[in-house]
Amino acid sequence: MTDGGQAGETGETGEAADQTAAARLTAAEAAVLAYEGRSWPGPGAKERAIREGLGLSPVRYYQLLNALMDDPRALAHAPGTVNRLRRIREAQRARR
Repeated sequence: MTDGGQAGETGETGEAADQTAAARLTAAEAAVLAYEGRSWPGPGAKERAIREGLGLSPVRYYQLLNALMDDPRALAHAPGTVNRLRRIREAQRARR
């Protein structure tokens, strides 16, 4: 029975691995979240690092970041960062 269970588990694990791979962030998405999770000495340093390190314009960076805030994959990858960004966004909406 142990061998049969392992074979079934292997098939399930393969399917779960496929679903997990599909649910992973791309390298660029993970990098955007990593940049947002860092602290920066000033606004100019962050924008410069975005251009040089990620090869993105700051506008494109913030577009990607905004989309990631609503992505469950991003929440699973960096819950602290995503939840902090969501709180900030909600506070800004409440002020309007």
